[in-house]
Amino acid sequence: MEINEIANKLVEYCRTGNFSQCYEELYDHESIVSQEPAGAMWELATGMKELEEKGKKWGEMVQEIHGSSVSDPIIAGNYFTCRMTNDVTFKEYGREKLDELCVYEVKNGKIVKEQFFYEVQSGEASA
Repeated sequence: MEINEIANKLVEYCRTGNFSQCYEELYDHESIVSQEPAGAMWELATGMKELEEKGKKWGEMVQEIHGSSVSDPIIAGNYFTCRMTNDVTFKEYGREKLDELCVYEVKNGKIVKEQFFYEVQSGEASA
């Protein structure tokens, strides 16, 4: 799969909330690395098992999602980026509006790294 196909599918899956299909189809299950900013609840996850656990823990913290958006991707070489926003009420932290830049690296037709850039707040609920 070419990078433009991967980028557009990821955006489509995220917009429709189809994260399991996104992970199953687009990610390299052996070598995936997921990196959050320093100070985030789960700064680094390696391999699909840790990535799934990170997602599960984040989901358990959420009380309600009020809205979300994902921009169209911008592609450069083996990388693409998009902006994601979420309006979420967390069980312990209350309502937060999250705004992040997401950068993905692709090798051999699969996503091998995702890195998220956002400002970590005290009490931040990001996984």
